[in-house]
Amino acid sequence: MDRAVATGTDSGTAGWEFGRMVRRWRDAVAPEAVGLPVGPRRRAAGLRREELAGLAGISADYLTRLEQGRAVSPSAQVTEALARALRLPDAERDILYRLAGHAPPCRSEVPTYIPPSVHRLLDRLAGTPVAVYDATQTLVVANAPYEALMGPTSGWRGIERNALWRHLVGPGTRVVHTPEEEDDVVARLTADLRLATVRYPGDPRVARLVRELTALSPRFVELWGSGAPEPARDPSRHKVVDHPTVGLVAVDCDVLVVAADDLRIMVYTAEPGTEDADRLALAVVLGTQELDEEAGPRPPGRRGPARSGR
Repeated sequence: MDRAVATGTDSGTAGWEFGRMVRRWRDAVAPEAVGLPVGPRRRAAGLRREELAGLAGISADYLTRLEQGRAVSPSAQVTEALARALRLPDAERDILYRLAGHAPPCRSEVPTYIPPSVHRLLDRLAGTPVAVYDATQTLVVANAPYEALMGPTSGWRGIERNALWRHLVGPGTRVVHTPEEEDDVVARLTADLRLATVRYPGDPRVARLVRELTALSPRFVELWGSGAPEPARDPSRHKVVDHPTVGLVAVDCDVLVVAADDLRIMVYTAEPGTEDADRLALAVVLGTQELDEEAGPRPPGRRGPARSGR
């Protein structure tokens, strides 16, 4: 898409306007709204530049150049990261996309945008293992406690982030399944993907996922070709996780569906006062410490629970 068409102006003016809007929205975001501490000497009412950069996963220098109009043509990935960090609602997110010269994500594509209301929910559950999946059961984001329980996900790329791929082709997960339970999980994930192809027939990412799974997994070819419906038996919310340090942990997995955005929020808890609750708490503490050590020092404002899998 031509940038002048997308923004209604030339790229230089659009770049300046993009930066102006980012500064305006940055000044309007309260630090506590994104989980940042507010000290007694703080003067800025909104986010500091380095704080927004840390939340968005970009350098403070690049954000400075964007805000000053010295850097133009931010990628769609950078635009999305800034929109998420600023907690922009859909209308304002679309404005930011257009100013960057990109078409806003449309409903013909599988939604991956996490709205501010879901961000607030994730903030409230910051100490609980939580992961968000899209309609194809591809990981959108996982917090630090989830990675501590289930293993690191930040290194996953492309198809590696899809739950069906991990069960059929990849290394699997830490959740313990009998062969029958594993077959049931795979059948359900395949049914979810089939439904996504119906809901989003024009999304090239969905078509590519089906092609890649077809090329990699004979089991997927069998299930996909049979047109088998989703199993009638409801999946159990009770899971057993084989953690490498604390051993077996029995947890409940509840799935919260965000219907308007076609997202699935997976929340893992253990019954209070049980050994499993103690093991879960220990796994989260130990795992979070390991993740922090591997990541090294974070840029100012970068939160631990902002990692972007079942």
